[in-house]
Amino acid sequence: MSKGVICINVLVTSISKKIPMLQAVQQAMLKMDSSMALIGADMNPNCIGRYFVHEFWEMPSLKEVAIEEFILVCKKKNIRFIIPTRDGELLYFSFHRRLFEEHGISVMVSEPEAIKTCLDKLRFYKVLTEKGFPAIPTTLSAQELKCNNYVVKERYGAGARSIGINLSGEEAVLHAKKLEAPIFQPFIQGIEISVDLYVTRTGDVKGVVARTRDNVVNGESQVTTTIKNEKLERMCGDIAKCLKLYGHVVMQVIMDNKGDFYIIECNSRFGGASTLSIEVGLDSFYWFFLESQGENLDDYPFIRSTTEKRQIRYPTNLIIDIGQEEV
Repeated sequence: MSKGVICINVLVTSISKKIPMLQAVQQAMLKMDSSMALIGADMNPNCIGRYFVHEFWEMPSLKEVAIEEFILVCKKKNIRFIIPTRDGELLYFSFHRRLFEEHGISVMVSEPEAIKTCLDKLRFYKVLTEKGFPAIPTTLSAQELKCNNYVVKERYGAGARSIGINLSGEEAVLHAKKLEAPIFQPFIQGIEISVDLYVTRTGDVKGVVARTRDNVVNGESQVTTTIKNEKLERMCGDIAKCLKLYGHVVMQVIMDNKGDFYIIECNSRFGGASTLSIEVGLDSFYWFFLESQGENLDDYPFIRSTTEKRQIRYPTNLIIDIGQEEV
């Protein structure tokens, strides 16, 4: 890097233990400029992710920080790109997205209305149904559904939190009492599929990758395998455009034994196992950086791998040297 050139840095928030995602961001950064630094932020100073970034920022709760102060810190750290990764912070960054842009900072986040729709499962069902998409029936009471077995989950936020699956009517009502804002859905036997998409700033779907959720633990795929299904990919692309989403998003779908699809929910952010989709060509972080710099993405086509891939997530070790002063 020549003298006097200011480094352009990337901020990833709520990094927790999202190591594969951090590594994928760094790979995209290297394609742009090897001098870029990755800054990882989290409220927990002991989070594992701090060991996998160039600089760690112990960030206060967003409820406690004024947007002007946040932007000031970003400018001091030469942050030009922000990638939020937690549902609870998406609206904060979305509401202030235009203000960030005025200060030369790009945020990979959708507009507030799109995020509100994705965070509210009942609203998501109603919006998709009105548009003719096969969203899974979602109600506020078990009596409104005609089914033998139920899924009960929180209406807002992450769907895996405190979820009850394949419950009888009586069990469903009892489980709902443990939740803050329960909603009911029919239990459908079938294949769980995640669909990763990148939607450009102009609302075009740049690429889509579907993958089966072969082994799910705490709502995240420990084993996931890419598949090709043009009908599903096209439908999820249409939904993304309908909701006016932007950036990397993940849709959760169930395909029953007849091959019919039921759209469960949409996460308007990068998913826990979405790194597999990057491996097969969905270069979301790189595309985000390019778009933010004013590049035409038509010059960077989505080239999908001709072979399918399987990803197995597992714990591993990182060993680092430490100085005497740290002992």
